[in-house]
Amino acid sequence: MNTTRHMRGKPSQESSLNITLDAPLDELLAAAKSRYEVAFEPVKIGGYTLEILQLTNMGSYVEALAAQLTPGDSLELPFWARIWRSSFLLSYFVQRLPAEGRSMLEIGAGVGLCGLFAAKHGFEVTLTDIHPDALLFTQINILKNGLQERARVASADFTQDRLGRRFDIVLGSEVLYKEDTYRPLCKFLLDHVADTSEAEIVLAKEFTRKATKFFNLAEREFNIKSQDIGYKSDTQAGDQEKHLCTIYRLSPKKITPPRIG
Repeated sequence: MNTTRHMRGKPSQESSLNITLDAPLDELLAAAKSRYEVAFEPVKIGGYTLEILQLTNMGSYVEALAAQLTPGDSLELPFWARIWRSSFLLSYFVQRLPAEGRSMLEIGAGVGLCGLFAAKHGFEVTLTDIHPDALLFTQINILKNGLQERARVASADFTQDRLGRRFDIVLGSEVLYKEDTYRPLCKFLLDHVADTSEAEIVLAKEFTRKATKFFNLAEREFNIKSQDIGYKSDTQAGDQEKHLCTIYRLSPKKITPPRIG
């Protein structure tokens, strides 16, 4: 993949951004530069190509974090910065959904890949995460790709926060990795998906990841459909490796009927 200029900074486990996310693109990039080594990389999915800001060497960054630890500290891995394979597939999937005049909420957005492609496709998207650096990267990606008319960022913890509005689509990639979040996540989804027959929640996870307890909870409130999708990639040995994920579509069982007259 092609890259633009590299930016080097000192790794840190905690974010202390001295900048607001409504700052210009060059100032936001400078803030990213002060914390990470990053580069824009073109990502093509479906009919669109976007420039996505990413860490250029995740392994070295994690090693540097580990070297800073003192006895008794735990290492907080920057999962928000990783683009999961299921996110590529979900970004492709959302381009098959009707977008005109429809709103979307992405939870656990990370660098914003899925929501950015959804915005490019025509959705009005709110991208959320709990990590301030994830919001920084996402806002940079929004501005870099000229999507500020269709996309915005917001801090939200889906285990406890509420945004005060509902959305036609709620989107999430790899948000089912912590079992202790399943119950509050179900409540969050119920409180934020529109109660109409066209509204739905679309979740993606690696095919091998199990989240049985979540879906046992979710089926009380939602109708659930699933399908497996995948793609093949070349390995360093010249072989092809197949990647599978499961897309789940959840629609509320209880909806408000439209008013007549």
